[in-house]
Amino acid sequence: MVHTVIIGTGCHVPARVLTNQDLEKMVDTSDEWITTRSGIKERRISSKDEPCSFLATQAAKKALDMAQVKAAELDMIIVCTLTPDMLMPTAACLVQKNLGAEKAAAFDLSAACSGFLYGLATADNFIRNNISLKILVIGAEVLSCRVNWKDRNTSVLFGDGAGAVVVTGRNGKRGILSNHLHADGTLWKLLHIPGGGCVSPPSRQMLDDNLQYIHMQGRDVFKLAVRAMEESAREALESNNLSPQDIDLYIPHQANMRIINSIAERLQIPREKVYVNIHKYGNTSAATIPIALDEANREGRIKEGDLVMLNAFGGGFTWGASLIRW
Repeated sequence: MVHTVIIGTGCHVPARVLTNQDLEKMVDTSDEWITTRSGIKERRISSKDEPCSFLATQAAKKALDMAQVKAAELDMIIVCTLTPDMLMPTAACLVQKNLGAEKAAAFDLSAACSGFLYGLATADNFIRNNISLKILVIGAEVLSCRVNWKDRNTSVLFGDGAGAVVVTGRNGKRGILSNHLHADGTLWKLLHIPGGGCVSPPSRQMLDDNLQYIHMQGRDVFKLAVRAMEESAREALESNNLSPQDIDLYIPHQANMRIINSIAERLQIPREKVYVNIHKYGNTSAATIPIALDEANREGRIKEGDLVMLNAFGGGFTWGASLIRW
């Protein structure tokens, strides 16, 4: 049986660290308040010289190096992001240019915090039809440009970064077992960025109304995220005749420590099997899972044959789970 296997991982985050103590000087908040409600201690913030395509390129180079794949061998580049450098060209085309991946098709995919799982599923479908393909899937975000730094409820949550994987096809039992993607557009107002599109294009009025920033009803999003992530995780396990006890490593979207703890408790996954790095990076949207996956891989937390669960929820709303036999 053909499976899509991850043969290389990589991540890159900006050099600048913004701590909770730094935020105390910018907005009415405190380290204790942020830590208690989110589990976040610091996050990384891009400079003008570190746009989305730059972060994505650096993560991609590390993934390609681990995979021992040259950029010229890539057939496709998928960049999962809601914060590209510009509306056109796509971040993926800029990454293609940066890498010199001349024969690779390149496109962006936008599904907010679930973006990487949507991108991974897309690559998986291409590879199941052509085992020889080599595809680069990247989650990259510069959310600092979409955060209202005067809003104490959202400014403390988000950060910048990128993670990448190189995938190809192999015969055998290892690889992506299944992907499970969902969406519900009826709830979009609970988490959205209203300005910048064709409904509210860039204008002085748009800026005055702060429509270019993330708007979120946190309490409602919390409840929906826990339920949706649990349901999609169970769906993935049941479709493969597995149980939560079979999971060797659970890598959830790093949005909020309380969300992570609630899901792990519902699924009865022990703490030592849950990968967490939210305290270092905050919520980097589509980048959280590939960053965590790369760190777990390089730390030796994943061994050949391990069952790895990826699980996300994001604006749209979108959510899903991917089950991988490493």
